[in-house]
Amino acid sequence: MSAAKNRHNTEDYLQMYRQMVRIRAFEDNANQLYLSARMPGLTHMYSGQEAVAVGICEALTDEDRITSTHRGHGHCVAKGADLKTMFCELLGKAEGYCRGKGGSMHIADQSHGNLGANAIVGGSMGIATGAALSAKRLGREFVTVCFFGDGATAQGLWYEVMNMAALWRLPVIYACENNGYSEYTRTEEIAAGSLIARAQAFGIEAFQVDGQDVLAVNELTQQLVGRCRKGEGPFFIELDTYRYHGHHVGDINRDYYRSRDEEAEWKKLRDPITNFGKWLIDQKIMSADELVAIDGEISADAQAAVQYALDAPYPDVNEVDMHVFSGVDHALEYTGGAHR
Repeated sequence: MSAAKNRHNTEDYLQMYRQMVRIRAFEDNANQLYLSARMPGLTHMYSGQEAVAVGICEALTDEDRITSTHRGHGHCVAKGADLKTMFCELLGKAEGYCRGKGGSMHIADQSHGNLGANAIVGGSMGIATGAALSAKRLGREFVTVCFFGDGATAQGLWYEVMNMAALWRLPVIYACENNGYSEYTRTEEIAAGSLIARAQAFGIEAFQVDGQDVLAVNELTQQLVGRCRKGEGPFFIELDTYRYHGHHVGDINRDYYRSRDEEAEWKKLRDPITNFGKWLIDQKIMSADELVAIDGEISADAQAAVQYALDAPYPDVNEVDMHVFSGVDHALEYTGGAHR
């Protein structure tokens, strides 16, 4: 575990630990909701990658923006989302962030700068770059982080926006979460050459960091965010990490593309929460009992949030065609550019 320079605030460390545990607790409960057939649709677990979302988002402010992916719960939690509101969204309830209409893969939380998850692979790359362009044109200091997986590096949009961002020196950080697999295929089988070299080809400074080390991720992100605010962006980070679950919650029998031994080794030796907890104990910042108490408190909060969401009401049926067009209450009353 790397020790971040000039970062010795106990509250900062505990915040990062709590946020990683909150993500893990959210995902554990979301998985159970799916397995018990109480959650509609599919979802994609973020468990194992918590240090990436937390390390990056703890270096951002509420004004800073992020764009997310189909595996987006971790980013949403790390950027400050409320668990009750998130579970309501997953269950299609009216109190969800998108009134239950976005579900797992389309959560957005504008109040904390989360411009939204995206079910299209690499689909948010243009949104993130557009947000960074608006910051520059409006003279604002906010930075945008674009999260995406290694599989999205095969999308042509990424190369178009990197070219634009490099030419215009936009305040955007492209954060590639390389979890080793593009759905069911190993990354090295779908991505030729070095990922960081692809960004460097556009003159973009590129970095590689251990995505299981929250302090290393946070230290690097703080530096790059500071440089972005000075007009020195864009930047690219490849974060080496690992997803504990399959590609989605229904991907249970994974032996045909990766071994159980591989999964067990990552969980035993590279778990970001366990290793950070050990570091906190070694540095005498927290005791083992105090960390257990934090884990229990967050677990109880997550379970209470699930129950709250299960009991919450669904949107009224008359909302089915609402929130489609800006300035139009009901989309079915609007056709061909004019009201009926």
